Amino acid sequence: MKKTFQYTIAAVLFLGSFQKTTAQKKDDNIGTEVVNVVKPYTPTISDAFKVKETPTLEDDDTSKKENIQYNIFSFPVASTFAPAKGKAANVDKSPDEKIFSNYMTLAAGNYGAINAELFVTENISNTDYFGGMLRHSSSQGGIKDVVLDDKFFNTALDLTYGSRTKAMSWNADLGYKNQVYNWYGIYPGFLPDATIATIDEQQTYQTLYVGGRLGLDNILKESTLKFSRFWDAFGSAENRFVAKPSLEFDIVEQKIKADFVVDYISGSFDQNFDKTASIKYGFTNVGFQPSIKIHKDDLTVNVGVGFFYSAAQEAGESKFFIYPQVTGSYKVVGDLMIFYAGLEGTLQQNSYHDFVQENFFVSPTLLGVAPTDQKFDIYAGLKGKLASSVSYNIRGSYKNEEGKALFKSNIYNNFNANTDGYTYANSFDVVYDKVKTLSFFGELKADFSKNVSFGINGTFSSYSADAEKEAWNLPAIKLATTLEVNITPKWYAGTSLFFVGERKDVFRQSTVTLPFPEDQNITLKSYFDLNAHVGYKFSERMTFFLKGNNLANQNYERWFNYPVQGLQVLGGASYKFDF
Repeated sequence: MKKTFQYTIAAVLFLGSFQKTTAQKKDDNIGTEVVNVVKPYTPTISDAFKVKETPTLEDDDTSKKENIQYNIFSFPVASTFAPAKGKAANVDKSPDEKIFSNYMTLAAGNYGAINAELFVTENISNTDYFGGMLRHSSSQGGIKDVVLDDKFFNTALDLTYGSRTKAMSWNADLGYKNQVYNWYGIYPGFLPDATIATIDEQQTYQTLYVGGRLGLDNILKESTLKFSRFWDAFGSAENRFVAKPSLEFDIVEQKIKADFVVDYISGSFDQNFDKTASIKYGFTNVGFQPSIKIHKDDLTVNVGVGFFYSAAQEAGESKFFIYPQVTGSYKVVGDLMIFYAGLEGTLQQNSYHDFVQENFFVSPTLLGVAPTDQKFDIYAGLKGKLASSVSYNIRGSYKNEEGKALFKSNIYNNFNANTDGYTYANSFDVVYDKVKTLSFFGELKADFSKNVSFGINGTFSSYSADAEKEAWNLPAIKLATTLEVNITPKWYAGTSLFFVGERKDVFRQSTVTLPFPEDQNITLKSYFDLNAHVGYKFSERMTFFLKGNNLANQNYERWFNYPVQGLQVLGGASYKFDF
């Protein structure tokens, strides 16, 4: 009852105030009113219960945790899906090709050309083996407008006996080579027919060598020895001995390598060009080339130096040389781009044998055979891959060589007492000069598939000679490209194209009357040589092939007054076998 009265009083007060507020909103002029107070109002404040922030629930039904049970009614779902069984994809795998230990090849073609090869190898025991190779190539000549005999023969026999074990490997070699060439390069219309008829233009070269190699699974990694004797039909002879031991070991996780070189050469020419005196030469070059290999992350550096001493036995001067030998590479973008650079120098031993193999038409009257001092070859380049099957290599280099050997056409002397077959301006001398070479090289290789491969490369060079007017017979441009295709498992084919730029030489003569004619500077025209081949694998043992050289039938000159054979076709077969 008390509470009800209190609530009633509060409601009356609230309504009174609400009406007053409403009246004020309707009319701000509330006027005047007289109020008579009979008894003063004495309000009281009733007790209030404060609501707690965290109420306590004492209801038993609320505090109990209800246990709920779930009943799942499963029923099958109709489906027509049936997964197929997995099946491994087929991988193209060519059958393993049987490897034979021996083979023989025989081919013949126009110009009376014959090519033959025989290679045999046999295991004597589990560690020892024996091998041999016989090679022959020849042509009966017949080059257009050539008045002298231009045939050639080249026959070589190589034998080897060796042994291989885990701790050591070695082999001993023995070989012989016979080469017959002719000085057929007569200047057109220069000599009368009567003189040409008296020329004996044939030259014969012979080489005999013995050597060996030793490799050990320790500090001594590999050592090679070789002694060779080279002589010709005009009394020229040359002996050469080369030993190259190599040591390799690790110190503090760094690879240390030391190469030693002993290169001895001694030779003589029975006569000089005027047939007035003999010529002797001889050098012993001793070299020591230590180096250290540093590898850290993507950087690899080889730091070394070369010490050489060249002792002259005959004409010449004994000298001591020091060369930088520093190379390095850095993987800029993994295997996609690798930067490499180097600064290298060396002492290169020249020989009569090596000159002949490069130019078969040198005269047996060289003024001397001396080493070349390659002071430095500084280069830098980029190599890597443009794609998984395409690789590239570009390089620029600057080389400084003193005593570089150059081939230069010999003079024709009208009153020379020497009438041998090389004295009619149809042979070459070797001159030495200081030559600086600036060159750029580029190469691109691509394997479009396992059946198609392609490659192209080119070298562009600029030469600066010191004493000579030109860097004789050195081309400014050399290009080469190859393409190999496996047409079917039985058929294959390929092509190659070579381009060589212009070279410089000189034609010189002396006459009985004065003045002597001036030297004629000769520019040998650039040329290209297109070759191709096709083959058919008749069986795993027998293969037939057909080759074509100089398919464009270019009558170019490799050397001054030495035109090459025109279109050449060679067909033959190769047979593989085991004993």
